[in-house]
Amino acid sequence: MKITVRVWRQPSPDEAGRMVDYPVDDVAEDMSFLEMLDVLNEQLILDDEDPISFDHDCREGICGSCGMVINGQAHGPVKTTVCQLHMREFRDGDTIEVEPWRAGPFKILKDLVVDRSSFDRIIQAGGYVSVNTGAAPDAASVSVPKADADLAFENATCISCGACVAACPNGAAMLFTSAKVTHLNLLPQGQPERENRVLRMVQAMDDEGFGGCTNVGQCTQVCPKGIPFDSIMNMNREYLRAVKSSRGNQG
Repeated sequence: MKITVRVWRQPSPDEAGRMVDYPVDDVAEDMSFLEMLDVLNEQLILDDEDPISFDHDCREGICGSCGMVINGQAHGPVKTTVCQLHMREFRDGDTIEVEPWRAGPFKILKDLVVDRSSFDRIIQAGGYVSVNTGAAPDAASVSVPKADADLAFENATCISCGACVAACPNGAAMLFTSAKVTHLNLLPQGQPERENRVLRMVQAMDDEGFGGCTNVGQCTQVCPKGIPFDSIMNMNREYLRAVKSSRGNQG
């Protein structure tokens, strides 16, 4: 395959960026998208040009590092991570546009690399338990209803990639935050912080400058781990419950 990669190049956060075209020859269909970028970067280095900066780590769809918008879609045309997207999803002669996540709190550092430390601060606000869990307990020593356990695990699979924010027209982080709130609030170990957790994490999310949710649902369409939209509704219920409880305590 021969393709053209039209990619966002931005030397630093304080400099203007632009789209630049690069032809890439001999692209194998079985290459991952990141492997194709590796080939392009080797070509740029040999030509004494600055290689394209992009985040990556495990390349197994686990870590959530490899976030980018491909042809206008977060992670590209398949509901997966970029490292698991293969070049067989494209055609010979295609021009592929590649951009970084576009959201106010995700400041572009260089090319396709954005600062996602805002997610870390949201988790730090309440994504923990104070219960000393110690070593792994014996099986079934703590009773958890199967429905709750399954839903908690489903939400715990969130890899904090940021695709939900990039896809949302409002730049909202509701799906990410709700996944972190839900999976802890469903478990017995998460009950001591249950109300404070949702209040603090929602406040941290707002403080970071993320937009509000208007139920568009694009976040769930691109989430590589399939976090359900119901998680947002669950977080809203948890939030209202916590607000009501805090006001009752003040009275």
